[in-house]
Amino acid sequence: MARLPGWLERLGAGLSRMGKRLEERRAAAEEEELPVPPVPAKPPAVPAPEELPSTEGGSEAGRVPAPPAYAPAVAARPDPAAAIPWGMRVAAEAGWRLLVLAGTLWVLMKAISSVQLVVLAFVAALLITAILQPTVSRLRGYGLPRGLATAVTAVLGFVVMGLVGWFVVWQVMDNVDTLSDRVRDGIEELKRWLLNSPFHVTEQQINDIAKNLSDAIGANTEQITSAGLQGVTVVVEALTGILLAMFSTLFLLYDGKKVWQWVLKLVPAQARPGVAGAGPRAWRTLTAYVRGTVVVALIDAIFIGVGIYFLGVPLAVPLAVFIFLFSFIPLVGAVVSGALAVVVALVTEGVFTALMVLVVVLAVQQIEGHVLQPFILGRAVRVHPLAVVLAVAAGGLTAGIGGAVVAVPLVAVTNTVVGYLRAYSEEQALRSAPEPHGATALDVAPTPPPGSPERNGE
Repeated sequence: MARLPGWLERLGAGLSRMGKRLEERRAAAEEEELPVPPVPAKPPAVPAPEELPSTEGGSEAGRVPAPPAYAPAVAARPDPAAAIPWGMRVAAEAGWRLLVLAGTLWVLMKAISSVQLVVLAFVAALLITAILQPTVSRLRGYGLPRGLATAVTAVLGFVVMGLVGWFVVWQVMDNVDTLSDRVRDGIEELKRWLLNSPFHVTEQQINDIAKNLSDAIGANTEQITSAGLQGVTVVVEALTGILLAMFSTLFLLYDGKKVWQWVLKLVPAQARPGVAGAGPRAWRTLTAYVRGTVVVALIDAIFIGVGIYFLGVPLAVPLAVFIFLFSFIPLVGAVVSGALAVVVALVTEGVFTALMVLVVVLAVQQIEGHVLQPFILGRAVRVHPLAVVLAVAAGGLTAGIGGAVVAVPLVAVTNTVVGYLRAYSEEQALRSAPEPHGATALDVAPTPPPGSPERNGE
């Protein structure tokens, strides 16, 4: 009886093992009998399953079940950029770039207008340097040091310009009494001509016009006084600009090459070779423009001055100097200076002399436009007349007379720089392109000239 509990324990353990084996066999049989679901040919596109938060009982994270095979496939929405037409996308790309460029130009113009005096003085120094630089080079060729050659050239240049200004003022002041008398006589003659003209102008109407002018001057005395004060301010600014231009000219004549090298250091390294090549060409264009303009203006002043002198018009020499100075403003300057000469001739010598002065001015300007400018300027400065008109108008509206003077050389220099940079970029693209080979090499192979032995097969 003592062995009975051990036997029962072994029997219970064996039955437990048999039951576990039977459960394992039943589970295996059920897995073999389960049907395998069919696999679809192309499963629909579904979003990636997202993990669900774990339950409170600590069970494993669940996943979003995939849609069944019979569910209809939903097409994905296209990219918004791809839905916009190609033309509209190109227009938008170009539009925002143009807006950025316009904003940059607006900010640049605002900055320039705030320091307009400094900019115009520096540009005037560039123009004067373009005239005086050959003299410095010639003096250095004679053996003078750079500093002495610069000083001699600058002093001589400024003395000549000062003498020209003094001569004009002296001539005007010396002839102002004679001019006023002739103007008074001319007005009386014009009055008599109007009274006897077929326009039926009466003396009362002429007196009324004179009285209205006198009343207008008396009523606007305050505005005239303020304009005079503004004129004093303009004179002070002009003197300041002249001093800045003088100092800038000295430094440009002495250290122009170093200044240009310093400017090149501000340019990005990749664009530096192209800018370094465009700079000397731009300077040659500017020099050719300034020299040609000086020569043409001098010829205009001499011929028109001689013409109005032999016609007996007073202030012939000051008028010739004014014609020389106004010739630096393309198109507009010639018209203004010629009209001034005609008006002086009209009020001092009469209608016939004024017509003769007009003939002289038009003849000289026609010779200038068709002979002198193409021959003297040549191909160094080639700007379309429409570009000249638009540039002068834009420069005059932006910065007055100084802007009109600077506009055309700026356009000429820009044209030269853009043309060189375009040619330089094309040359770099050809150098970086792979060498032609095979049939492609035949298209770029040099062709012998007509009549050569290679062309004739000899």
